[in-house]
Amino acid sequence: MELGQNVERIRKEGLGLAAISYDSPAILKDFADRRKIAFPLLSDPDSKIIRAFGILNESVTPGTAQYGIPYPGTYIVDPQGKVVSKYFEEDFRERISISDILAGRYGERVDSASAAVEAKHVRLSTDASTLMAHPGHRILLTLDLDLKPKMHVYAPGVTGYIPVDWKLEETGAAKVRPAQYPAAQRLRLKPIHETALVYQGHVRLTREITFGAENTLKPLVSPSGEVVLKGSLRYQACDDRECFVPETVPVEWRFRFEGLDRERVPAELQRTAR
Repeated sequence: MELGQNVERIRKEGLGLAAISYDSPAILKDFADRRKIAFPLLSDPDSKIIRAFGILNESVTPGTAQYGIPYPGTYIVDPQGKVVSKYFEEDFRERISISDILAGRYGERVDSASAAVEAKHVRLSTDASTLMAHPGHRILLTLDLDLKPKMHVYAPGVTGYIPVDWKLEETGAAKVRPAQYPAAQRLRLKPIHETALVYQGHVRLTREITFGAENTLKPLVSPSGEVVLKGSLRYQACDDRECFVPETVPVEWRFRFEGLDRERVPAELQRTAR
């Protein structure tokens, strides 16, 4: 369970953690024991709190055993009990991962096996907010550029030059969201009397992806249990004297696949239609 895997990272940010569902205390205890959950699981058997927050899943037919479940999501609450942020997806089968929230809101990074590529004019490093590929989870990818001294590349919005362009292959493994590029610098190109939008030094690009459903993600898992996302970065580099031939450099991100927990609680604890 992704929450349990990130408890220490959550506490590092001065936050507590609790999860709430419509399941009974007995069901939650069985789940906590099986998955070694070390944070509170709160029972809302009549979905009173779920309804109060307006997150009851109305697509579930009343009277069925599943009626009363909420749309999955995350709230961040301050010490005074005020909701300061909330994270929900339109599709109830998808959810924003805790690792994405920690990386995007708090800048928290994981000690992951990041990869680096040495290109002609720039060093590229890939990383992600988590090492795990959970079906339906949205996570954050990063692509770091470290340019050599006196070197620059062109930023999106530049005219007359080729800007950096980060692409990810569309394989069905993930839903790819647009890349986020940082603010560019305005550099005066003295030899040609022009000013252009560029990046110099260290540059970080980010983008979110949402892993596909289990039935589409699992066939893409390698024999070693990995899901690989491949992409490329295209750029045109220049120094203070000349511009070089545009380059396209392959990059990739590797994740360990973890499927959904499909183990059911004992029959005597299972929720019945009502």
